[in-house]
Amino acid sequence: MTAPPTPPLGATRRQFLRWSAASAAALSVPGLLAACAGSGDVRTVRSGRVTLDFWTHDDGYVQFFTDSIGVADAATRYRYRLDVTKIGAADLVTKLLAQAVAEAGTPDVAGFEIGNFARMLRGDITEELLVDLSAIRDRFGDDLIQARVAPFSKNGKLYALDSDSPLVVQYYREDLFRRDGLALETPETWSAFLDDAEKVARKRGTKFGAVGVGSDLGQVLQGFQIPLMQNGGNLFDADGRLAIETPEAERALAFLVDGIRRGVFTTVTDLYGGSIQAALKSGELAAIAMPSWYAAYGIKPNVPDQSGKWRIRALPRFTPDGSRTSVGGGTGFGALRGKPNTQAATQFIEAIYLSKEQQVARYKALGYLPTLRSVYKDPELLGLEDTYFGGQRLFQVYADVIDEIPPYYQSADMSILQTVLSGSLLDAYRGRRTPSEALSEAADAFRGQTRAA
Repeated sequence: MTAPPTPPLGATRRQFLRWSAASAAALSVPGLLAACAGSGDVRTVRSGRVTLDFWTHDDGYVQFFTDSIGVADAATRYRYRLDVTKIGAADLVTKLLAQAVAEAGTPDVAGFEIGNFARMLRGDITEELLVDLSAIRDRFGDDLIQARVAPFSKNGKLYALDSDSPLVVQYYREDLFRRDGLALETPETWSAFLDDAEKVARKRGTKFGAVGVGSDLGQVLQGFQIPLMQNGGNLFDADGRLAIETPEAERALAFLVDGIRRGVFTTVTDLYGGSIQAALKSGELAAIAMPSWYAAYGIKPNVPDQSGKWRIRALPRFTPDGSRTSVGGGTGFGALRGKPNTQAATQFIEAIYLSKEQQVARYKALGYLPTLRSVYKDPELLGLEDTYFGGQRLFQVYADVIDEIPPYYQSADMSILQTVLSGSLLDAYRGRRTPSEALSEAADAFRGQTRAA
């Protein structure tokens, strides 16, 4: 079977995204990937020693799954070892599709970063390549947080188990808030917070949020997604239809534009690079709304010397009855179908990810929040004190807002929206378009490109 063409040398980002979409579409011809996966009977390994080819983009997952092999051994009829491949989140999907076409070299277990999983939704790719985990989902019922099932589902079937419920909270410098007379309890609304923060910003130059405006389009998009989902909106609806021309989307973008204009929010070229590090170290940035994993992967490593000064709290609401949280990020682990190790891989993922003990262990090891609602009542997690955050019991904050977690809906055309919407967002931040104009412009461009794709 012939592999899809490679992109031309020197292709622009936009050209590459177009090529990627075309390639995925080529792979989605019904039955094509199934044929590429090989023909004839597959001899299923049903017990005993098994080596799983395990692909992920993150060292933390490598360590956690490796450390948890004994748990899977005890829960199944297998004795596992892992052959690990660490690969970039975007490259993982690209290589998986290429290897499927080549009829060899696909993994047994793959961890899909949430944004890149959208590429698996084109045509029949998901159904042809990944095991349907719906039976596992159904066994757990409502205890499995449905908002974290949606991003890795298609046509009512689940294809990967999420690693996290990445609730967004507000990180804030308690010492600076006390100094400047800002409330330590969450203000009732974002409007009230902006009013109070603006007074301090004008006096001291302090910033209370950061908006990504650099070349990383994923960062630009996520900066808008977080308030959008807190508002009850989404980039796409549950059926994958574009949903950015809504009052919720306009309100979210107007909030960001207003915060920048009033000097409350700063703009940075990289939310995880030098510009944000400098703002944190200097004390210029006294607050930022980010997902729960930012505690371990953003605040602590960037400013270890500020231990004891930071705290977290729920987000102010946009409306009196609105949500106090949002979400950002996630990684879903799925098993490849039609392989000798398919059964072993499926049981491996379930054993390591969906017991109460493992959900507790994952939070303690990686800082990733449970995806089982019942675990938010766990006394051990509720009692954990974080020295860096002044002995605060962070999990109590998460448990207080978990029932307000919004869903995250995907589309196979996410990469196209990311390209067109990011440019329009930047125009709005710079005052070149009103929020309404920017969203309408992006929607028109998206519809034009998806018709042409």
